[in-house]
Amino acid sequence: QVQLVESGGGLVQAGGSLRLSCTASGGTFSRYRMGWFRQAPGKERDFVAGISWSGGSTDYADSVKGRFTISRDNAKTVHLQMNSLKPEDTAVYYCAADEVDYSSDYVKNWGYEYWGPGTQVTVSS
Repeated sequence: QVQLVESGGGLVQAGGSLRLSCTASGGTFSRYRMGWFRQAPGKERDFVAGISWSGGSTDYADSVKGRFTISRDNAKTVHLQMNSLKPEDTAVYYCAADEVDYSSDYVKNWGYEYWGPGTQVTVSS
């Protein structure tokens, strides 16, 4: 069973930065396509950013382009660097992952199989 462990959430003032991290474990191939989603109170869970297992492909929601950067250390660990944070970025952020084989080196923005418990990000104005 794949498990995801997130870290790095917190409270920050508008214009500040935070870095989220997520590590996957427990799979068979030890290779994961990963992404970040967020859910604000009373709203649906939305895609934020995604990255292929090799890190060669990335994708971002329009609302975070130019401010957020997704990256990875290896096939199991991903980071989300969030700069120029706005109050509307306040949400619970979820790490998501698919365990993939070597040939599935692409990013996607929906339909992930595994999810982390979420980490709160609060941006004060």
